[in-house]
Amino acid sequence: MSTTRASAAPKRGLNWRVVDIVVASVLGVACGFVFLGWNAVGYAWFQAMDAITPGLGGIATGIWLIGGVLGGLIIRKPGAAVYVEVLAATVSAVLGSQWGPETLYSGFAQGLGVEIILAIFLYRKFGFGVSVLAGMAAGWGAFILELFLSGNLARSFEFQMIYLVTLTISGAILAGALGYFVVKALAKTGALDRFAAGREQRA
Repeated sequence: MSTTRASAAPKRGLNWRVVDIVVASVLGVACGFVFLGWNAVGYAWFQAMDAITPGLGGIATGIWLIGGVLGGLIIRKPGAAVYVEVLAATVSAVLGSQWGPETLYSGFAQGLGVEIILAIFLYRKFGFGVSVLAGMAAGWGAFILELFLSGNLARSFEFQMIYLVTLTISGAILAGALGYFVVKALAKTGALDRFAAGREQRA
């Protein structure tokens, strides 16, 4: 009986299916519109916090990191986090992001941070803890890029530490934790039934 069940279980592959590409693309575009709105609201929050203490603005960045987390948790295949985050950044840039083409570099760095965490777990674990770590890593990717792209390397050590800590916290909460619960909510609607994330929720 156990042999029959094992043979009947769907094989897990890391190759992309057509449905993976379609859903990842929809996610990327949807996140791009979210980013576009956050470019105004989030950046105002960023500036307000930075005016209090330089570096504190990092607490507002988590929403810009969520695309890669969603892509990674839903598609669960190498490259999904980068694809969704870069596509979202592209949509944001094309529709009027104040950072222009630099938005794409940020998307790649943030998505890569998520990919590294998922790769460490061999694309086999996608629980709350992994999601939070992925959100944090997206923030670390942004931090490293901005050391050079935004000239933060020339700023004080105090600024860099405050910015790194607030980026990490924001990534953990607004990208990692929020992203995890967004996937759970989508799975409950049946929208993810063709994905492991949806089948796990149904089970």
